[in-house]
Amino acid sequence: MGSEGGATVCVTGAAGFIGSWLVMRLLDKGYVVRATVRDPGNMKKVKHLLELPNADANLTLWKADLGEDGSFDEAIKGCSAVFHVATPMDFESQDPENEVIKPTINGVLSIIKSCTKAKTVRRLIFTSSAGTVNVGGQQLLEYDESCWSDVDMIREKKMTGWMYFASKTLAEQAAWAAAKENNIHFISIIPTLVVGPFIMPSMPPSLVTALSPITGNEAHYSIVKQCQYVHLDDLCNAHIYLSEHPEAEGRYICSSDDATIYDIAKLIREKYPEYNVPTKFEGIDENLRVVSFSSKKLRDMGFQFKYSLEDMYTGAIETCREKGLIPHSTEGHANGNI
Repeated sequence: MGSEGGATVCVTGAAGFIGSWLVMRLLDKGYVVRATVRDPGNMKKVKHLLELPNADANLTLWKADLGEDGSFDEAIKGCSAVFHVATPMDFESQDPENEVIKPTINGVLSIIKSCTKAKTVRRLIFTSSAGTVNVGGQQLLEYDESCWSDVDMIREKKMTGWMYFASKTLAEQAAWAAAKENNIHFISIIPTLVVGPFIMPSMPPSLVTALSPITGNEAHYSIVKQCQYVHLDDLCNAHIYLSEHPEAEGRYICSSDDATIYDIAKLIREKYPEYNVPTKFEGIDENLRVVSFSSKKLRDMGFQFKYSLEDMYTGAIETCREKGLIPHSTEGHANGNI
């Protein structure tokens, strides 16, 4: 189906990194968008949505919270598709089980309930995470949609971001069961590390990780050590693509590039020598194998990625500079730490 006659769709977590760009792309394509945010009255957090092209005519903001059962009912009623992007992203949480894991699982189940009540929702597109695929267990050189993370091992090891990996894995598994039970056409998209230009005003959590070689945030080096990447615009276009293709079914990995931390450091050093990006990372082997996520299933459906790794990084760095989120140079800092 196209968006003829301006189909009405709902985007949860619309003020965030992925959500806000997805809203922009949906508006570009003529959709009528209901965007859910926790606090529609907080201009600092929603201004970037209200200023989007076509927002006056086709965008409405709805107050909803993953922690409150039924709070998405009104926004979802009458929508033909729902994009569930919202997710708690607090890596510093003092009580991860109750602040991150439970709300993520209950949130997606509450969205499925709202879709079931609405009776108009053709499909529910869930933004999952690479953390549902490759964390814990044996490291493979290539991952596909059949792979799942090991939650017991995640809880045991408690690596950087562990509560996010556990919450997304448990939420996606619970969602598959609930969607089947309620006969909701459910699709999950599994992005790898999302990088690129953005419109939200604050620092996107995934860029804290992606730009860690610039900021010297060593806790995130373990994530970029052998990482996979997708451009924010490719990811949002893939969401829309899968929502419009009747034959889309199951999970879809959405990832265009793989790189080691050394590849990323070299890319940044060559484009932005003014950042003192290290040439050596302590304890990280320079001859690391590249670990890849296969987007074969998505490509076989006809989807094409448009952007390179360089596009992702220049887009992200330029936007962060414009918004004053990273300095224009780290020269003069002996060790590249800011």
